[in-house]
Amino acid sequence: MSGHAAGRDRLSLDEKLELLDGADLWHTAAIARAGVPAIMLSDGPHGLRVQFDEADHLGVEGSEPAVCFPPAVAVASTWNRDVARAVGAALGDAARAAGVAVLLGPGINLKRSPLCGRNFEYYSEDPLLTGELAGALIDGVQSRGVGTAIKHFAANNQETERMSISVEADARTLRELYLAGFERAIRSARPWAVMCSYNRINGVFASEDPWLLTRVLRDEWGFDGLVVSDWGAVYRRDRALAAGLDLEMPSSSGAGAATLRRALDAGEIGLDAVDRGVERVLRLVDRVTDAASVDREPPIGVEAQRRVAHDAALEGAVLLKNERSALPIDPDQGGPVAVIGEFARTPRYQGAGSSQVASIRVDSALDALRGLVGRELRFAPGYGIGATGPDDALVAEAVEAATGADVAVLFLGLPPDDESESFDRSHLRLPDAQLALLERIAGLAARTVVVLSNGGVVEVEPWQRHADAVLEGWLLGEAGGGALAELLVGVHSPSGRLAETIPIALADNPTVGNFPGELGTVRYGERLLVGYRWYDAHRMPVAYPFGHGLGYTDFAYEDLAVHVVPGEDAVVVAVTVRNTGERVGSEVVQVYVSDPDAAVARPDQELTGFAKLELAPGEARRVRIELDERAFAYWHPSVDRWVVEGGAFEVRVGRSSRDIRLASTVSLEGERVSPPLTLDSPAGDWWQHPVLGPRVRELVTGRYARLLADPAEAPLFRPIPLARMIRFPGFSLSEDDARALLAELG
Repeated sequence: MSGHAAGRDRLSLDEKLELLDGADLWHTAAIARAGVPAIMLSDGPHGLRVQFDEADHLGVEGSEPAVCFPPAVAVASTWNRDVARAVGAALGDAARAAGVAVLLGPGINLKRSPLCGRNFEYYSEDPLLTGELAGALIDGVQSRGVGTAIKHFAANNQETERMSISVEADARTLRELYLAGFERAIRSARPWAVMCSYNRINGVFASEDPWLLTRVLRDEWGFDGLVVSDWGAVYRRDRALAAGLDLEMPSSSGAGAATLRRALDAGEIGLDAVDRGVERVLRLVDRVTDAASVDREPPIGVEAQRRVAHDAALEGAVLLKNERSALPIDPDQGGPVAVIGEFARTPRYQGAGSSQVASIRVDSALDALRGLVGRELRFAPGYGIGATGPDDALVAEAVEAATGADVAVLFLGLPPDDESESFDRSHLRLPDAQLALLERIAGLAARTVVVLSNGGVVEVEPWQRHADAVLEGWLLGEAGGGALAELLVGVHSPSGRLAETIPIALADNPTVGNFPGELGTVRYGERLLVGYRWYDAHRMPVAYPFGHGLGYTDFAYEDLAVHVVPGEDAVVVAVTVRNTGERVGSEVVQVYVSDPDAAVARPDQELTGFAKLELAPGEARRVRIELDERAFAYWHPSVDRWVVEGGAFEVRVGRSSRDIRLASTVSLEGERVSPPLTLDSPAGDWWQHPVLGPRVRELVTGRYARLLADPAEAPLFRPIPLARMIRFPGFSLSEDDARALLAELG
């Protein structure tokens, strides 16, 4: 380390308080006397958003030109850690070249509801997939000497009232879903900073929550970096500092320092809290300084960054449907190709808000197709982006273009005003003007292909009967247009997989009635059943399941082997995957675990591992995926830790959550956990306790012993609290006996 942190004690109190506050919108404070430089933080989950002159934090003012990479919605759909890492490295190079020390991202909040307006900036409805890909992106960024601030910690799953809403969720729901992605990424990739969210969790603001920012983040997970506020997320600076929030951003114009000084004078916080926060700020400065002194390869330039963006876009698009071999399109043989839709010419490739990038050069699918297709290509815009109803002239032009064509490719999607940071969506429908256009031209060409551009899922059931093929293009960054064209004509085979379920209708979603909440509170009433967990538990049909995605070839799964690691509650899964088609293609092997006989409510199955591999025609490869004990564990609220329950687990391997190809059952030793005993604990817990149970069964005699032991009667009597049963006539265990037993137990 460079040693700034070691010089903490040489700073005056005023200087210390200055360091705990931003200097302006994007910089930390510099202390010239002590040689402490300012460092710059900047938005950058999918592209650098640097502002040097007029500045804001919501994407309203302009920023310096930068490459716009595919947002998280598309990176997640690659299911490829290497792609996420490459995007991160390119982002890190862009940041280094611009003098940015810390990128604010990635955003890894879970997709609880498809209505969240910021879902384009988040990865998945599944915490394991989220944590794995976020960790890979963090690795990539920080390998280039630039830090990351993983966000928004935690449970920021909606935009409605995001600055004040209280998320009401139980311990298992938080631990197993909404904290799990953060935990995985933080433990594996060690980000330099964590950004707290605006919202409250069970009534406590995240910025003021010592359980969240200190106990969980630091004491349990071992995080040793800086906690920074989301921009404007500090409410009471003294409470936030005491809870573990080190740096307030942006500058509070002295208000934060004044609050801290009053709290110090009143004895409400100690100087140790100030010193702790200052040390963490200086440690971040040291990391930045040390990283700048390390010899690294020169940052890759703009064109190389655009190639990374292009390659990520190629893997992020998901082929949902492909009937009658509608895709790929032969670029040279056949009749006219009709390209219809303004999005083909004017692509929508990123979301709106604080992550909006001033792109270097945006590729359109129309231009790319013109360069790839050798036969006649017709174009008609068909609709205006943001139009509320059909334009008769544009529709007539589209009808003319589609009539008699060999294939009509319709580019449909959501206009920017339909989804953004700062508000949530109200429905999942495509615009009426676009749906009317599709219905009007369906059947005019020999084949119809729909290409989608959207940051959050859209309903497909009302209209996909008109399409032979549907390619979900999400938002693919500035190079996405060329990537889509190459996928359409078969230069590459689609390899993306859904990172979130596409429901048949919004009404099927588990958050209906509990999103976005009311009167300042949102209740996570669906608990663990988010996304595919909900649809699986209710055996509910979906439009397309989690993990789904087609390509231009097929794969077979063979020879599943599942072995328990000796002496551990861990498993190694091995399976052979064979490309049975005639084209090169990539497959995503997905491993799910089911606990069919659990002591607590658990999802029907959960994703526990995955691997992506490319195979030539006829090629087979053995895939090995390791599952650690967390793959089988649940959070036990009574003992406040992860527990693997002994018994049988089913390990399922397949292509999606609904396309399981092979399965095997393993038995794990696990552990038997007994909740802490009190006099109010059920009598059955005392009767069955592994330590006290034998003593209890000696002391309880007569008819109550028979009732507690009888399988037919036990369900009636074992749930009765022991303190109540002690009062029953003839019950032979006294309260003094019970207290003595508890004393023995310690």
